[in-house]
Amino acid sequence: MKISPEQKRLAQRLFRRLTLGKIVLLFAVIWVTPTLLPHLGALVGIRSGPEARPEFGVVGLDGTSITSKTLRGKVVLVNFWATWCPPCRIEMPLLEAMYQRHQEKGLVVLGLAVDDAPTEIVEEFLRGREISYPIAHVEPAIARRFGGVSAYPTSFLLDRSGQIRHVVVGPIGPLSLEPAVRRLLSG
Repeated sequence: MKISPEQKRLAQRLFRRLTLGKIVLLFAVIWVTPTLLPHLGALVGIRSGPEARPEFGVVGLDGTSITSKTLRGKVVLVNFWATWCPPCRIEMPLLEAMYQRHQEKGLVVLGLAVDDAPTEIVEEFLRGREISYPIAHVEPAIARRFGGVSAYPTSFLLDRSGQIRHVVVGPIGPLSLEPAVRRLLSG
């Protein structure tokens, strides 16, 4: 069977398109994987956070002292956020819903507002929002104790011993951390 020049050109063109498609796909996977890895790790149970037990102490907006020591024995979701951050605002109701679902089982959601503004601005922002989990207004430097925060929101899921098990940079999806929270609460 003889291949005509036209068939040869078509085959070469098809090969180039397939190769280009694979290259584009490879770059897409490389670009997206770091963003999705924490979410995927939480879904399937793979640890995606640094192996650290951050020691910290904050004072909640209600005056309550909250420390890493007082939280031992609980699963803790530490959420760094700011009033000027639209994704932070979007995820707050999701965090509240998660807190309501699992609070009695030992989940604590701790919101750490890093606004470079007076505490009154944070309190005013929270008025009218139905947020019942503890929130503290902190200096951004506290994030170093968690290994650093490069974007807001960033959430750290700590197991009952206080060890970071998962880190999610960016807004938490409705179900992205739910399996990890359930796993840590049951373990």
